Amino acid sequence: MQSEQTSARASGVDRDIAQLPQVAHSRNPGMDLDMNWVRAVQANTSAIERRCASLPGRRSVKKDHQAAWLLKAITMIDLTTLAGDDTPGRVRRLCAKAAHPVRPEIMTALGVDEITTGAVCVYHDMIATAVDTLDHLGVNLPVAAVSTGFPAGLSPYHLRVEEIRESARAGASEIDIVISRRHVLTGNWQALYDEMRDFREACGDAHVKAILATGELGSLRNVARASLVCMMAGADFIKTSTGKESVNATLPVSLVMIRAIRDYYEATGYRVGYKPAGGISKAKDAITYLALIKEELGDDWLTPDLFRFGASSLLGDIERQLEHHVTGHYSATYRHPMG
Repeated sequence: MQSEQTSARASGVDRDIAQLPQVAHSRNPGMDLDMNWVRAVQANTSAIERRCASLPGRRSVKKDHQAAWLLKAITMIDLTTLAGDDTPGRVRRLCAKAAHPVRPEIMTALGVDEITTGAVCVYHDMIATAVDTLDHLGVNLPVAAVSTGFPAGLSPYHLRVEEIRESARAGASEIDIVISRRHVLTGNWQALYDEMRDFREACGDAHVKAILATGELGSLRNVARASLVCMMAGADFIKTSTGKESVNATLPVSLVMIRAIRDYYEATGYRVGYKPAGGISKAKDAITYLALIKEELGDDWLTPDLFRFGASSLLGDIERQLEHHVTGHYSATYRHPMG
């Protein structure tokens, strides 16, 4: 009886994962700054908040479907360590966890093939360690580096540009840059556009994620306009936060940024990715964000190429939920370490 139940559970999980697409798309080349479009962008805060408040209660998935969505969420995590006391040993352990994010016995019980996280995200000094470790593990996984004077973005401009180039040369295939918040707060959209274009050019073949630090931008309208300007300047992803601000990813901010992505795609035909970061630590929150993406952008965005979570503790809670799905019992958090 136990084997029959496990087989049924596994087939349900497999079907759900198979239904989610992997869509090829061209890289966003950017466009000329269109100030008429930027100035026309508005944000109805009360309507946005009502929409977001209704989402968690309306969109819940259970049992096999929940397990499938949680497995999908794992493949979209940028497993991250951005601490002042990072060491090569910690980064190597993080890479090992990224390569095998769920304990083998859980994956076997689910009947699902091995998966990885979406990427590993580190400071510049740890890029070489991460790249070498993943190569040694035989895992083809992107290494993302935070750059441009992260998290404040207030170092000299030429050093921010050179930092991007150094990280790309060191082997980072994704660069998470921070914008100058003052350009948004003063409405200097040309300066923000020029800055983002320079950062995109310095990245070369590495994809660039523009961190807006939305908790410091003052209003949802500023978030919407900054999102649009960064996409016009060639951002491959737009990202909510550094994780160091007092307010990080929220559903209202996410809805504003996602709709800016949708508007940009409808106008240009280019898909831009989205990355909420900071404060997303529970499996149920991950499912809520995935539901928001599915409803607002569609299944095409439910892929690591176009959606990422900036998180570390999220993976541990997802693994606990998957073990509960298999065994019916919750395990202690220490059974699911990051490394």
